Amino acid sequence: MAVYEVILTLVGLAMFGAVVLPRVLADEPLSFPIIYVAAGAILFSLPLGVEIPDPATHGDIAKRLTEFVVIIALMGAGLKLDRPFDWHAWSNTWRLLGVTMLLTIAATALLGWGVLGMLLPTAILLGAVVAPTDPVLASDVQASPPTEAVDEEMDPADQEGEIRFTLTSEAGLNDGLAFPFTHLAIAVAAATGASSLEWVGEWFLVHVLYEITVGIVIGYLAGRVVARVIFRGPVTTQLGKVMEGAEALAATLFTYGVTELLNGYGFIAVFVAALTLRHYEWRHEYYEALHDYAEMVERIVMAAVLVLFGGVIVGGLFAPLTWVEVVVGLVLVFVVRPVAGLVGLVGTPMPWKERIVVSSFGIRGIGSFYYLAFALTEAGFEERQLLVAAEVLWALVGFVVLTSIVVHGVSVNPVMNWLDHARDAPSGEPGEDQSPE
Repeated sequence: MAVYEVILTLVGLAMFGAVVLPRVLADEPLSFPIIYVAAGAILFSLPLGVEIPDPATHGDIAKRLTEFVVIIALMGAGLKLDRPFDWHAWSNTWRLLGVTMLLTIAATALLGWGVLGMLLPTAILLGAVVAPTDPVLASDVQASPPTEAVDEEMDPADQEGEIRFTLTSEAGLNDGLAFPFTHLAIAVAAATGASSLEWVGEWFLVHVLYEITVGIVIGYLAGRVVARVIFRGPVTTQLGKVMEGAEALAATLFTYGVTELLNGYGFIAVFVAALTLRHYEWRHEYYEALHDYAEMVERIVMAAVLVLFGGVIVGGLFAPLTWVEVVVGLVLVFVVRPVAGLVGLVGTPMPWKERIVVSSFGIRGIGSFYYLAFALTEAGFEERQLLVAAEVLWALVGFVVLTSIVVHGVSVNPVMNWLDHARDAPSGEPGEDQSPE
């Protein structure tokens, strides 16, 4: 059988589904990612002569493919946010980043070290990998596209619900802020047995202060430059109209590339660039074209990654798992993130039902695959502690992501529809919770 033609057929089906499925599943308790993972598992089970993917063997390919999906998703997420960048208005986001994310990393590392018997560097890496809320798979709980249903008399801070804004902004930022902890795991592995703690200062100065600062600065500058180019005049040519929105992809690649060349965090830079671009002229209708183009590219590439993930599953991804790893994986999804989320939101005026939803919908996904692939491809002989656990890490992270895809995919539409209805209901209707406590 001609493998090349089979691959073209599968890619074509994936792309076609990426266009059609969102329409079909709009109000159904079944998400786009579930369909693609299942399709990948079925397709790679057939005798088509196509090699089953193995992320442990082809780590660099896994890293680059997941990297591309995440940066496109980060651009789309940033373009959704109409709320002004203000410390108070973003207070719930800071709580999820400064408290919930750190608690998730610490609790996961503790489970990995104390329950699974992992070495400390491996446990830290596991915590860093599963901590970020995925901007790719969380699209169903994200804010609405830019300028959608904009009321000219309404402040942009009121354009989207607090739940959707909080989850979108969290996913946009914590995918970059997990990097320092990934580097921490690598640094701890390299420093095992060393008597000096000089590496701690180097890690903090380079991987925390410098790389985060570079990401923010380059992201802001790139966003301003791109905005000036885009909004300097209306599109008048036919070719220009055909290419409307493609600047989103160009801005993503340019911003990410420049930041990485300067050894900064490209994920942070892309999201900051998207925010800067979005608020340059926040009521301009062209933002819809930018957002829609970014989301189209994201959906197509995401479909490919999820189909491959289904193939990895039938290829024996979960073989290294024991019942202990399975229980820990379930605890990470159903206990660690929800509890850490509720702790982070203590004292906020957000009603309890909304706090529970925000805490429970910290979806794990493609970003976790990227961080794991990044760490394992960066690790060398000095960090061999990470490499010896590669198969178990891939199996456990894959199980966490699959669980998150299924559980959140089935529940997201009913839960969000119920909350949207409750929020839009007139005051005093049954089901509306006016109390923040």
